[in-house]
Amino acid sequence: GEALLAPTKIYVKALKHIKASGITLKACSHITGGGFYENVPRMLKEGMGVEIDTKAFPKPPIFDLIQKNGDISTKEMYNVFNMGLGFVMAVDPSDVEKVQAALNEINEPSYVVGKVTETGQVDVQW
Repeated sequence: GEALLAPTKIYVKALKHIKASGITLKACSHITGGGFYENVPRMLKEGMGVEIDTKAFPKPPIFDLIQKNGDISTKEMYNVFNMGLGFVMAVDPSDVEKVQAALNEINEPSYVVGKVTETGQVDVQW
């Protein structure tokens, strides 16, 4: 029950710190209702897509409980929930280490979870 009562995480501090570090973000998206399939395309230019590797970040146990007890498919889980990844950023590949270092300075965990593609679709790999 405590997991369901946790307040929404706010990412302003992390974004301000990245900006203050001189790093330019290409795009970002808060993963809210609509999961990955609806939120990520909003941050991309038309015709662009993304591949997301769900094994690249930890999934809180609450999502396994919801999926099992609700008899929900994995695709539907990633279409509705953030699965523990509340915010994504697209950065130039040469800036990935700089972004992670900046986030590490403020004790903000980060994961490389995928890449932007030219497929025009969101491909979630589990």
